[in-house]
Amino acid sequence: MGHSPGSSASVLPSARAFPSRPRPVLMAPAAFLEIRQRMQSGLLIIRASKPESWAMDITVKASSIEIKNGEDCQMLNLPPEVRIVPSSCRGLQYVPGDGLHVRLLVQAGLHTKSISALKDSLKSQKSYTFYCQSCGESVIKDRRFLRILSLPGENWSDLVEEWCCHPNPFSSSLLLPQNDDCFLGHNYFLVNSGSEPPVSRSKLLHSESQGASPGNSGPSALNSKANSRVICKRCKTLLGEALSTGVIKYYFSELLVQPSEESFGTITRSLFIQSVVAQCLVELSSARSTFRFSIQGTEGTVYILMWLLNSDTLLVESSGNSTFNNGFTLFEHNVVSNSKPLDIRNTIKVLYHPCLKSRNKELHF
Repeated sequence: MGHSPGSSASVLPSARAFPSRPRPVLMAPAAFLEIRQRMQSGLLIIRASKPESWAMDITVKASSIEIKNGEDCQMLNLPPEVRIVPSSCRGLQYVPGDGLHVRLLVQAGLHTKSISALKDSLKSQKSYTFYCQSCGESVIKDRRFLRILSLPGENWSDLVEEWCCHPNPFSSSLLLPQNDDCFLGHNYFLVNSGSEPPVSRSKLLHSESQGASPGNSGPSALNSKANSRVICKRCKTLLGEALSTGVIKYYFSELLVQPSEESFGTITRSLFIQSVVAQCLVELSSARSTFRFSIQGTEGTVYILMWLLNSDTLLVESSGNSTFNNGFTLFEHNVVSNSKPLDIRNTIKVLYHPCLKSRNKELHF
C-alpha cells in the first residue's frame, strides 16, 4: 500500500524520519441481489467488513451498482438480462450481522434452465453413458434404451383401490423395466441388468439382512432394506440398490448421465446436489400440490425438513473479498473480475429445519 497522492513524511530536527500512515484500502464488499421474476421486485444486500468503521456512497444505476469510499471506487456490472429501476429504491436499512438492505423494482428476462432434469435429457433410441458424479467413473457405458417411461407416484398402488369397483388387479405386481427399458421415479431410475449388467463398472455390496424372496414383488420391494447396495468401485460412493428382481435402482443424486459421444462433464458436487434437489422439489410440488418435504437417508433417517417458498427466484451474487464471504456466498463459482458482468442463476427459496441429533423431532410428518 503506497502513500496517498501528495502525502509526505514529516521530519523533526535531530529525529528519524517516519513514513506517513498509509490510508486504509477498502475491502471489496459482497453484493447479493434476490429477484422475484413474477413480481419484478428485488432485494439488494451489500456486505463489507466492519461497515460501521467507514462511510460508503452507493449509487444504483440501471445496469450497475457503484460503491465509493473516498477515492476508492468499485463498480459491479449487472448481467445484461437484469435492469434495475433506480427511482424505485426504498426501505433502506442496515441489518446488524447481515448487511445493508435495499428493496427495488427489477426487470429480469432470464429464461435459461439449470442442469437439465434426467427425464428431460434422456431420449429413446440414443446411446448414453452413466457416470459416478463424485469421481467420474463410468458405471453404465453406451446403453441404448427403446423405452424411457415415467413411473406413477410412490403410492399409486394404494390409490388404485379408490378407482376400481373390483379387487385391485395390481396388488401383487411391480412396474419393472424390461431389458431395453428405463423407468424414472421422482428421485431414482430403474434399469434391467439382463442385456448388459450395469454393475460391470460398479460393485455389489450385500446387506446383512437376507435378500427378498423371488416371490416378493410388492411395491415395498423397491424400498426393501434387504436389497443389495451398489457402490462405485473407484470412490466407494453408494450409487443405488440391486433389487431381487434383477433390476438396478440408481439415485439421481449420484449419477451423471450424458450422451455417449460426449466426455464426462465436470460439475462441482455442491452445485450438482443443489440442482438435483431443487428440480425434485419443484416437480413434486407441481405434481402433488404440496410444498412440505423431508430429506431422508436410505435407512429412513430424516435429516432435514424443507418448505418450498417460491421457485421463481433469480440470484445475482458478487463474492467480493470481505470477511463475511464464508457465511454469505451461496454458490461455488470462479472469481469474476469487477469489470465483467456478474452471473445470474435460477434458484428456489426454501425454509428448512435440520433434524440431526434429534432436533425438531416434533415437526416430523
